[in-house]
Amino acid sequence: MKSIHVLVATGEWENDQLRYRRHRLAEYLQKQEDTHEVIWLCPGKSLDNNAEKLLENGVRQWKIADLGESKLLRFSRFISIFYKNKLASLIAYLRDKKDMYEIKLWYTYPAFPNLANMFPWNKIIYDCSDLWAESINGSKSAVSMLKHKIIHNGESTIINKANIITCTSVFLEEQVKERLQGSSREKVYTYENGVDFSLFQHKEKADHVIGKGNGPVLGYIGGIKPKLDFALIQATAERRPDWQFLFVGPDGTNGNEEFQRLLKLPNVTWTGSVPPPLVSHYMNLIDIGIMPYKPSIYNKAIFPLKLFEFLAAGKAAIGTNLPSTEGYAEKGVYICLEGSDTDSFILACEEMRTNKAVKNIEERRISLAKTKDWNSIFAQMTKL
Repeated sequence: MKSIHVLVATGEWENDQLRYRRHRLAEYLQKQEDTHEVIWLCPGKSLDNNAEKLLENGVRQWKIADLGESKLLRFSRFISIFYKNKLASLIAYLRDKKDMYEIKLWYTYPAFPNLANMFPWNKIIYDCSDLWAESINGSKSAVSMLKHKIIHNGESTIINKANIITCTSVFLEEQVKERLQGSSREKVYTYENGVDFSLFQHKEKADHVIGKGNGPVLGYIGGIKPKLDFALIQATAERRPDWQFLFVGPDGTNGNEEFQRLLKLPNVTWTGSVPPPLVSHYMNLIDIGIMPYKPSIYNKAIFPLKLFEFLAAGKAAIGTNLPSTEGYAEKGVYICLEGSDTDSFILACEEMRTNKAVKNIEERRISLAKTKDWNSIFAQMTKL
């Protein structure tokens, strides 16, 4: 019997301007022979009447209108009274098909938690990739605390109803297990983020982006958000004016002053978003991939998408405050730092520059990344 997969996502397919784990999972499921349909179930604008549409990749997008346009009103995604009636048409659609297909619910974001109780799902899977209830910037305001409580309660419903829970880091796995009792903890697994390996084997470069210089190019590629340590990069860029710093990705900082200050430096370049197929062209400009995260509870849970992408392109990588990646630290391949010390960061960069000449080091990075291909990861996950 073929399957219908309903995947709860954070927003419309194109909203992120990036391809996250959830996008790759949806496309993987869509390509499987035993899949009838993948439904991308997501919050949408309250004034948009176009609830359903078929995306170019064959995935059906199904939007549930938010309570309003303000970000403060997004809490409604987690409280049943605000979304239950809006899900009625989806439930009716699925009831017509439940005798013909296995119907599986995938949460990649803890919105619409009571959906788990609204239909006789054949299987419920929670693919947990973040500490969703935590503030990304560490805020402890009254609004942030209320948001934490609402999302935490909704997520608890999902955690208890799920047949399988997959986490992107051991830290997340431990956090989830603390909210479960006894043998139910055995349904929790860790599957770290992977890489579209073949995408990073191209050698084309976006040469127009930065000028030629004598120093190295340090690059960050991904969503630019307040969780990044802009102050660390500013201090490094000021002390090493001959080094180039390249940021590639959409600005999700909401006008963060530290990021705006950083962009005023002459050796810092920000490109904005680039189409996913061209990401490797920008990756090939850099000498060292950087993942400069601030020390925070939120970042403790993260396993960054870019680690294996840097390595797949043969680039050395340096991360800060990413304990989930410590197991991949290896001379000439990856350095994982704790804290926000500028001297330590500069020394790590200098070390990676020195290791550039080590025989076969680029091949070692690529071979490690090759073992983390998305298709292999998702194949294991879907067998659980």
